[in-house]
Amino acid sequence: MKDFLLRFLIGGTVVSLFAILGDILRPKSFAGLFGAAPSIALATLALTIINDGKIYAAVEARSMMAGALALFIYAATASWILMRFKPSALLVTLALLPLWLGVSFSLWNLCLR
Repeated sequence: MKDFLLRFLIGGTVVSLFAILGDILRPKSFAGLFGAAPSIALATLALTIINDGKIYAAVEARSMMAGALALFIYAATASWILMRFKPSALLVTLALLPLWLGVSFSLWNLCLR
């Protein structure tokens, strides 16, 4: 329970800081880059270092980076398809989920070997 409370407090603080940074930066489209996910990831990594040590946290951080890269590839591909062919957003996002999953597992497999 203590870990959840710490994640909540750290995450909330960092989300607020990122929101301020997103408000300051122009164009406003940058504001989305500073959402909750990075701050929750940082809070989780900090708690992982405290509870399990730096080596374990390094493995977790590599996994997070692989997941972020996979998400970027998924989002860039979905965006390109949506702008180029103008299909249904629901269709594209669902159809590309195997891409995200495949890239995620491939990168994860490479990171751990």
